[in-house]
Amino acid sequence: MMMPLRCLSELARRRRGCCRPDHAVDAMRTGLQCLMSTCSSTKATDNHSFSNTYATSCANLPEVAPSEAPLSDMLVDSFGRFHNYLRISLTERCNLRCQYCMPAEGVELTPSAELLSHDEIIRVADLFVTSGVDKIRLTGGEPTIRKDIEDICLHLSGLKGLKTLAMTTNGLVLSKKLPRLKECGLNALNISLDTLVPAKFEFMTRRKGHSRVMESIDAAIELGFQSVKVNCVVMRGMNDDEICDFVEMTRDKPVNVRFIEFMPFDGNVWNVKKLVPYAEIMDKVRQRFNGVERLQDHPSETAKNFKIDGHAGTISFITSMTQHFCAGCNRLRLLADGNLKVCLFGPSEVSLREPIRAGVDDAGLREIISAAVKRKKAKHAGMFDIAKTANRPMIHIGG
Repeated sequence: MMMPLRCLSELARRRRGCCRPDHAVDAMRTGLQCLMSTCSSTKATDNHSFSNTYATSCANLPEVAPSEAPLSDMLVDSFGRFHNYLRISLTERCNLRCQYCMPAEGVELTPSAELLSHDEIIRVADLFVTSGVDKIRLTGGEPTIRKDIEDICLHLSGLKGLKTLAMTTNGLVLSKKLPRLKECGLNALNISLDTLVPAKFEFMTRRKGHSRVMESIDAAIELGFQSVKVNCVVMRGMNDDEICDFVEMTRDKPVNVRFIEFMPFDGNVWNVKKLVPYAEIMDKVRQRFNGVERLQDHPSETAKNFKIDGHAGTISFITSMTQHFCAGCNRLRLLADGNLKVCLFGPSEVSLREPIRAGVDDAGLREIISAAVKRKKAKHAGMFDIAKTANRPMIHIGG
């Protein structure tokens, strides 16, 4: 149960051994008020059949997936899901303007003073890792444009208990940074690439740079990163004609190409007609390639993973819209402005930056985080209701 705001404020004062000025209490209240809001709960259907391609499997309370033993109760929600995976957005800025991520006119960015500092990021990350998080993914915006990215990686990789330090990047300036990033402990990469056609790349991202992204993929392979994934958001009439070309990419390159269903966020002009369902993509792949075999997925895995006979790499499908994976969700998101988001598609957020700057100690932060995690819904609202729910642009949330 969430501690009343008045009690939590008093608890923080006692722990510090002094009284804080009223404006500090107000700052913490700002961070906690978001906990009072709830994600919308709506109806949809759970259908794993290829024939019903638009079913959003959200009808029934999901069975809780098996989880590893948590180090603390802070990361366990009311449905027994243990969240050992934290995604940290380092910046809202990006050097691309991808159409599914950002409105054409851009977005209003949070002032720099209201973004988490290097030390605040490390402090919060350490709090999560000591509570059981063993995987951190750095996102943006575009994380590689943050000037202290190498130092952040170095400090994060040194946290005891962290097994995987990953990053999702557009790859535009990645290749030159990769050797140092690997030295600093980065060991897994997701590189976004939605087309293999340079001219189409410029249209989709509103910027040039296709060749540089390809160079980054090759550099990551050559440097021996333990995981190199290529994220492809599939959009009808845009790049759905390249599905098999992306699969062909895995024949010689030991990469995992992940086809991601187009998802609705503020400003990306989402329309169900643009959505290419997993079932349809899978049909195209099977018609073209023989020996497509399903791999065993971890209970918390977001992707459906496949291997193909004779291919060095693999392919996967992120089916957020047509076949959700909420029951095994183990992810939390720390936004660049310090807000904690427990569900990608839920509007509810709680500020950690405000309590930190108000002087709340680690024990107090743990209580705020725990209360937010406990309020996480069993599942997201479903494809069509997500599209009608106010949420931030993806550039603010983090990829």
